Amino acid sequence: MVLADLGRKIRNAIGKLGQNTVINEEELDLMLKEVCTALIESDVHIRLVKQLKDNVKKAINFEEIVGGANKRRYIQKTVFNELLKLVDPGVTAFQPTKGKRNVFMFVGLQGSGKTTTCTKMAYYYQRKGWKTCLICADTFRAGAFDQLKQNATKARIPFYGSYSEIDPVKIAAEGVEKFTKEGFEIIIVDTSGRHKQEASLFEEMLQVSNAVTPDNVVFVMDASIGQACEAQARAFSQTVDVASVIITKLDSHAKGGGALSAVAVTKSPVIFIGTGEHIDDFEIFKPKSFVQKLLGMGDIAGLVDMVNDIGIQDNKELVGRLKQGQFTLRDMYEQFQNIMKMGPFSQIMSMIPGFGPEFMNKGNEQESVNRLKRMMTVMDSMSDKELDHPKASELFTKEPNRVARVARGSGSHQQEVRDLLAQYKKFSDVVKKIGSIKGLFNGKNGDINPKNMNPAKMAQLNQQMAKMMDPRVLQQMGGMGGLQNMMNQMARAGKM
Repeated sequence: MVLADLGRKIRNAIGKLGQNTVINEEELDLMLKEVCTALIESDVHIRLVKQLKDNVKKAINFEEIVGGANKRRYIQKTVFNELLKLVDPGVTAFQPTKGKRNVFMFVGLQGSGKTTTCTKMAYYYQRKGWKTCLICADTFRAGAFDQLKQNATKARIPFYGSYSEIDPVKIAAEGVEKFTKEGFEIIIVDTSGRHKQEASLFEEMLQVSNAVTPDNVVFVMDASIGQACEAQARAFSQTVDVASVIITKLDSHAKGGGALSAVAVTKSPVIFIGTGEHIDDFEIFKPKSFVQKLLGMGDIAGLVDMVNDIGIQDNKELVGRLKQGQFTLRDMYEQFQNIMKMGPFSQIMSMIPGFGPEFMNKGNEQESVNRLKRMMTVMDSMSDKELDHPKASELFTKEPNRVARVARGSGSHQQEVRDLLAQYKKFSDVVKKIGSIKGLFNGKNGDINPKNMNPAKMAQLNQQMAKMMDPRVLQQMGGMGGLQNMMNQMARAGKM
């Protein structure tokens, strides 16, 4: 992700303050110069950059701050708050209502990735349990319906369109009526791509809007146009009531920062960002979480939400075994499935403090996904006894012929099976540690939830976890203090 480069430069600039024995006005100016240069390189408007610099200098009074560590933390917090202002318009985005019809009408420039984004959004809500569908009201571009049909079929999302009807208003109205009768909750209408100078297409967009009365008009824009996003967003807003914005191609263009800041100026909230070509390269946009991940501070609240979405708490049998310190190969298999559901690995890693968006590139990510799938294939060749055995690693050690049989059945080497069992033993040891700490979870039902953690017992768990972790990973997280901070953030996120 190109914005990761911006985050790395800002983190490096702030990090240099911690290396200085004395932090004064001169050091602050040098840091701000680096931060401002990074923002300008990311195409953020010079007016906004100057505003950020002036606000930071105004907020920091060295005479009132005591201690080098406090100065660094205070400066970091001030920069964070000003970066947040750059991308946060301060407007609450539309929230669809479960069990009711919610019509989204997509508008935007040609080539901005609008049709692909329609499918991504439908798929996003479908994974969260919503009944979603797609309508192709784009009769202007040849192949538009074929593209939407192909995307929707691949994602198993119901769709509506026509090869013979040339009136987009009629198609949109019929589609919305059809899906409303069938009880769909998220109805997404894809319209023709247009430019702010094309008056006829703008008139068509207004007619479609009047026919389907959308709950939310979503403007899809390409990050590559940078600061020009502001003029385009204003032009569309003058024709229809643009309620929210989705910015695409943030993974491939250096002007992403300009696009995000330009949209914030228009007071239209960005609701999602597109970070790749695949259907799950699509992230909900929360300004605070975005800036936290950009600066390598992680997004524990988002990670907790993601874990809650896949319903681990609903698996009472698993929760019961974890509390008793038991963990089987079948449990590991199910958790691998859950990890695959959570989305791209790079997205998950960027939510952990200390791991910036650039920590895992696309090549490493694909390699990790393939390795996970390979491990699941090996487990597919195991018997029920092996998968459900409470001490599976010991079972395979005592009876090595099982390793040979599983390797043959899965078409893998015996060493791969042994590597899998070694990985399982690590997970199993962690679960045993959790189960051995009595009174760790003190909720009414003893649920495994960060909000129910006993602080004293949690500190004990942190010490044991630190001993078991790879030292390089622990260092990346900021040492023992970073691990403790992450667990505290999880506890706070669980209470929200």
